[in-house]
Amino acid sequence: MDTGISSSLGLILKGLVLGFSIAAPVGPIGVLCIRRTLVNGFRSGLVSGLGAATADAIYGTIAAAGLTLVADFLVRQQLWLGLLGGGLLVFLGIKTLLTAPRPEDNALGKDNPGGNYFSTLLLTLSNPMTIFMFAAIFGGMSVQTGAVYRFNAFLLVLGVFTGSALWWLSLSAAVSLLREKVNTRLMVWVNRLAGAVITGFGVLVLAKTISSLL
Repeated sequence: MDTGISSSLGLILKGLVLGFSIAAPVGPIGVLCIRRTLVNGFRSGLVSGLGAATADAIYGTIAAAGLTLVADFLVRQQLWLGLLGGGLLVFLGIKTLLTAPRPEDNALGKDNPGGNYFSTLLLTLSNPMTIFMFAAIFGGMSVQTGAVYRFNAFLLVLGVFTGSALWWLSLSAAVSLLREKVNTRLMVWVNRLAGAVITGFGVLVLAKTISSLL
């Protein structure tokens, strides 16, 4: 019994470390989360991050369940998903660049947690190659079968989601502490920098996607 509990806790901890490590590198989602936290507060940044964590859990579940038909379908749609994700990043980046800072409002949705959540969910889902990373992770569990495998895979996915959510919680909490020190003038530069970075990521995604056709 103790061995089983220790094994389960070990899988959750492994997933937690993986999820945290996957989320931690600062990319377009991180920049968007930071910017939303500075403008709208802790909840906006956290909800945005949870959208990305959910996408990681979805792809982890697909890989764990061995749903090769779903995975193959998503990979075949990589072109359209890349165009969609890159286009959305460019749109959000330009919109951020052109948004005048207003303490009482925000064009990205101060009172729209659903929009914040689903925008980052969609952006993260636009990279189906993540499935292969999770497939490699679950490959080490291939010797297990049946209910044992499914249970262990569930624990690992749960750990991945928890670790990713923990990173976004930490990032949003840390950035929110600086929010009171950000004045309108500084927010202008935050918008410009964040907008430029997000747009740049979007252009890179579009360029990479289009180059795959040539």
